Amino acid sequence: MTTLKTQITDTLKTAMRAKEMAVVTVIRGLQAAIKQIEVDERIELDDAQVLTVVEKQVKQRKESIKAFSGAGRDDLASKEQAELEVLSQFLPEAMTEEELDSLIEQTITAQSATSMKDMGKVMNSLRPIIAGRADPSQVSAKIKAKLA
Repeated sequence: MTTLKTQITDTLKTAMRAKEMAVVTVIRGLQAAIKQIEVDERIELDDAQVLTVVEKQVKQRKESIKAFSGAGRDDLASKEQAELEVLSQFLPEAMTEEELDSLIEQTITAQSATSMKDMGKVMNSLRPIIAGRADPSQVSAKIKAKLA
């Protein structure tokens, strides 16, 4: 079982050999973000922590795409979209709507959640399960709908 950091490094090597400089730039940026946290916190990041860094980078790209598209800068939006696709390969497979709904239903039952007061409890128990596999804001909206 290779670690996520190893996968990232292998992808970088492959991109360098293929002279795909756009991919190399994105992955080097990702590695720099990971290294920065490791140096600041004086720790070695595990897969879950590396995944959090990847998710943060993906979120930044999505926000940039929205901002650039809104400003009519499609050239920059398409560049960000290409970077997003490079980063997305390191995320686990996304959950289907059915899986997500079922998981939310089970968690609400397990937590005995009945009102919006229980929203935090439900969200906190789901967070580690959905990491990288579902958009937390979408999950939050689904929970609100079920508890309301």
